[in-house]
Amino acid sequence: MKTLEQIKKSYKSETIDGRDLVRLSQFIPEAELKDFGLELLTGEGVGEHKHIEFTKENVLIQLEKDVEFGFEKALDQRGISAGIMSQVVQMWNWILEEGLENYNEYPMYGLPIFKATALKYGFENPIGDDSGSEDKYNI
Repeated sequence: MKTLEQIKKSYKSETIDGRDLVRLSQFIPEAELKDFGLELLTGEGVGEHKHIEFTKENVLIQLEKDVEFGFEKALDQRGISAGIMSQVVQMWNWILEEGLENYNEYPMYGLPIFKATALKYGFENPIGDDSGSEDKYNI
């Protein structure tokens, strides 16, 4: 698994809304957020940033949520959201370095990457034996 230092040096966000970096930011200590091009919101009602320890186990917890959300958006044919979530899942796979880091197939709203990741880590796979490339997902 890559370190935060490796990520800081070589990761470039590809999402149109920075959603990948927002999800990653929960693992970055407050003092290092600017090194990743991130800033804390300020103002009334904004709390302090308390990061989660950057471990494989914690990353997998977030990845499972992101795969589930990606499946939801893809199956609902929400192209922009599904595309962004595909990029988020690609980021986590790149960070984890466990065989899916170069997976960049994007037919049918990203279903193949969501499925490959779900199978790799034992997450829920709502498309069963389908590959995710079937025409029925693009109706």
